[in-house]
Amino acid sequence: MSVLPTDLPHETLHVVKGRRSGLTISIAVHSTVLGPALGGCRVWTYDSWQEAVGDSLRLAEGMTMKNAAAGLNRGGGKAVVYVPRGRELTPTDKYEVMLDLGDAVESLGGSYMTAEDVGTSAEDMSVVASRTAHVCGLPPAEGGVGEPSDATAAGVYAGLLATLERAFGTRSVDGRRVTVLGLGHVGSLIAMRLASEGARLTVTDVNPAKRALADALGATWVEPAEAHRVEGDLFVPAGVGGVLTDAVIDELRVRAVVGPANNQLAERSGAARLAARGILWAPDFVVNAGGVIFLSMMNEEEPSAAATQERVERIGETVARIFEAADERGITTLEAAEELAVARLREPANA
Repeated sequence: MSVLPTDLPHETLHVVKGRRSGLTISIAVHSTVLGPALGGCRVWTYDSWQEAVGDSLRLAEGMTMKNAAAGLNRGGGKAVVYVPRGRELTPTDKYEVMLDLGDAVESLGGSYMTAEDVGTSAEDMSVVASRTAHVCGLPPAEGGVGEPSDATAAGVYAGLLATLERAFGTRSVDGRRVTVLGLGHVGSLIAMRLASEGARLTVTDVNPAKRALADALGATWVEPAEAHRVEGDLFVPAGVGGVLTDAVIDELRVRAVVGPANNQLAERSGAARLAARGILWAPDFVVNAGGVIFLSMMNEEEPSAAATQERVERIGETVARIFEAADERGITTLEAAEELAVARLREPANA
């Protein structure tokens, strides 16, 4: 079904049950003001399909802000596949739901382009591509650009250096006490680079097997629930969203928070709560835009790897401008980042 509740700002909400997989797929398109929406497909476990639909709506709006702040001519959208709790997807299940996703994306006529996200891969996008052309991030062996983890990590690192400079007056990582919460693709890349540049690392992940990486890096391992209580300089959320609850914010013992996790604030008020505690927060949708920049620019008619890398590295400059605006105007970094994105959405060319 295609529905659009009157109290939502989104342009489209498309919810279908896959005819092969039987799984519920939600595609939310928040905005196409700047161009066709771009955002990945998340395959995740939820308590209900309604919760999954709500997540697609929230994530799609975040993609609008991310793409606008990154200077891309892309709108914001997101696909979410609802996996009931207790169900494990078999390879056949995954294959079938990717075919169903391709059909759902195709039905939107090009207003939304999908890509990999949590729970999906370049190989999954290859399956989607058998049903629609509105997909990116395919394996290089198939003419695609591959997964964007490296670009995401590079952008986060640029934002991390800008955050260090604002908080401590130097971009040097050497000797900084950094806690990384989550050692997935991007979190691991960030942890490895931090270690190579002399950071004193504390790391954790819900997967205990990741402790092997901690040992290899000479990092201290803590349990996930304790990570935010570690005293240090930077806290790097690199796992699931919503980690910055009021309780976590009140227990943080760092000067700044910067990381790749989406939707880090459990509540919008968390931005003000962090500021009140003197903790500098780099807005996640600006910091983690490297992946979507990579996917968008490398899928242009005449892609340039050099131009793409330069745009990713400019994330640090954007983060620095947001810090300056927040300080000068006495607003939170979240408000400053949102104003940057909204200003672009309101440019005369987009009216």
